Amino acid sequence: MAARAGTLQAPLSNLRSATGVARRALASADRAVAGAGVDGWLLVIIVGLVAFGLVMVYSASDALGYLWFGNPAYFFEHQLFGLGLGVAGMALAVRTDYHRLHRLAKPLAVVTGALLLAVLVPHLGAQHYGAQRWFQLGPLSVQPSAIAVVVAVVFFSRWLTDRSAMLRTAGGVRDYLVVLAVLLALVLAERDLGSSVVIAAVAFVLLALGGARKRHLLLLVVILAVGALLMVALVAYRADRLAHFFNPFSDAQGTGYQNVQALYGLGSGGFTGVGLGNSVQKYEWLPEAHTDFIFAIIGEELGLIGTVSVVLAFLFLAWRGIRASLRAPDNFGALLAGGITAWICIEAFVNVGAVTGIVPTTGIPLPFISYGGTSLATSLIGVGILCNISAQGRRQASVRRAHVDRWGRDWRPPDPGAGGGAGTAGARSRW
Repeated sequence: MAARAGTLQAPLSNLRSATGVARRALASADRAVAGAGVDGWLLVIIVGLVAFGLVMVYSASDALGYLWFGNPAYFFEHQLFGLGLGVAGMALAVRTDYHRLHRLAKPLAVVTGALLLAVLVPHLGAQHYGAQRWFQLGPLSVQPSAIAVVVAVVFFSRWLTDRSAMLRTAGGVRDYLVVLAVLLALVLAERDLGSSVVIAAVAFVLLALGGARKRHLLLLVVILAVGALLMVALVAYRADRLAHFFNPFSDAQGTGYQNVQALYGLGSGGFTGVGLGNSVQKYEWLPEAHTDFIFAIIGEELGLIGTVSVVLAFLFLAWRGIRASLRAPDNFGALLAGGITAWICIEAFVNVGAVTGIVPTTGIPLPFISYGGTSLATSLIGVGILCNISAQGRRQASVRRAHVDRWGRDWRPPDPGAGGGAGTAGARSRW
């Protein structure tokens, strides 16, 4: 027993040290975005989700880390690599004018397409669980399909901005669908249905925001639905998963096992949960407990209070993202902010739906919370772009407001000698 206590003491010490590193990294990002004039509420919710995610990754994976690697903090420490990259990328994105992405959209799309092809090359891409969709770089694994999601948002936002006049025509929508189909084919070649679903959904949202006709949107829904059914019907394990989705308990030891265990975890948590770190499902009862199904561990350990809090946090994030999109200085910024918000919120609510049995399991992580360095890093970079759009919109609104304050009283410049300065101050106070 003493030996086991000694074995656990070192990892716990490393965990405290790693937590300090994470805290300093988040504080650095906080200062960077605060200096850029970013929406403070948006920053608060992101920092809160990331910090909560780190705690839950450690709580959900400590048993697995000790059983597999003799280190309870193994997955937590690896998550810190993704956090470090994400914080650096987020700080850079916050301080970089998002208009530069308009010029970089095509080069980024080409590089991402090359990565999606390269990962399929034998001995170059790493294979896990029968899917070849990772690059193994020392202790880190990079998933190009996760990068493709944020690049798709940037590229399609530029596409729709440059071709806004063509969106009302069938030809313009057809060209958009051709580009989307090529991207989806590359992602599906890696057997990544989850990223394909997110890209298709975000592409639809962007097309709607771009001003496409309703009949064209309806046609796109039909095409995507037929494509989704074909993807399921042509792959045996997806067909089995869909068949048991409606009643996972009919094959509780087979295809429905993961869903059943997730429901057991959620149900056993009750209203307040069994306590942080006290999950039973994480002891290899629930597969992927620290990744795609971490929401079930949240429900088990923190109960209904914890799960509802997470859902409310993402709803709050959606509100701030929509607000940033509505206040964006231009059409490109509005589409980019709307696309980023849709991407993160679609991932969040599809993940929650899969864990709770509302939608079929697709392998989509819970943003900022699930284990996965590439997902965490790309999500933080996406939020950094959103913060920059929000900051520019806020600054432009301030300029417009100052202009109204100056000229709004009688449409003439105030006369300083006649108390115009005080009048202007009074006008500003009304805002």
